[in-house]
Amino acid sequence: MGAAGVAVGVLQVGEGLPGGGAHTLTVSAQLVQDGWDVRNSEPKTDSGFRVIALDDDTVDVLKRHRERQDADRAEWDSAWVETGLVFTQEDGSWLHPGKVTDLFERLVAASDLPPVRLHDLRHGAATLMLAAGVDVKVVSDTLGHSDTRITRDIYQSVLPEVGKSAAEATAKLVPLKRKAEAEKARKAARKAKREEKARRAARKARRAEKAKATGRKKRGRKPGKRKD
Repeated sequence: MGAAGVAVGVLQVGEGLPGGGAHTLTVSAQLVQDGWDVRNSEPKTDSGFRVIALDDDTVDVLKRHRERQDADRAEWDSAWVETGLVFTQEDGSWLHPGKVTDLFERLVAASDLPPVRLHDLRHGAATLMLAAGVDVKVVSDTLGHSDTRITRDIYQSVLPEVGKSAAEATAKLVPLKRKAEAEKARKAARKAKREEKARRAARKARRAEKAKATGRKKRGRKPGKRKD
């Protein structure tokens, strides 16, 4: 069962899309490919049943897609095939996983990207989540892994960097370096204040001594004779 089968099989109208209010996607079904034939099936394991949070941008894209699908439904009228899926063919029928894979490969080739499998998008999303600091349990639940150890084993190359980022984030909560720098600045300010106070006192003392000396000179001066 590949990523294409999940991609075209799990999104159902009304599940976590605008209108229901919640920005989540409930994974409760998948398309299983046998040869070229496909059939609707439940996820292989209990952990495959999961709820995935959707960001606002994705919700907006799905909303516009639903509007286009509603227009297709109206155009096909009674010939529309109601499957309850979001991603379908123009008449509403199942979108074959093989066609999805083929379209994806053509898009990759047209974009001059290195060979990328559709399933690699799943790994890419998980890697970005971990790199963004998302808890490994959340990533594991999103992927449908039965145990976080599976996630850790697959993405162990990413986890050391995540661990470093977590350590840096934790260190920011206890900013020892900045605290030390602030204390150093405060000490420097206090020292400068003391030195300025000492300079003012010295200037005051010099002025007082000068005034005292001037007073002694005035007192010691004899009055001169007045000439008519």
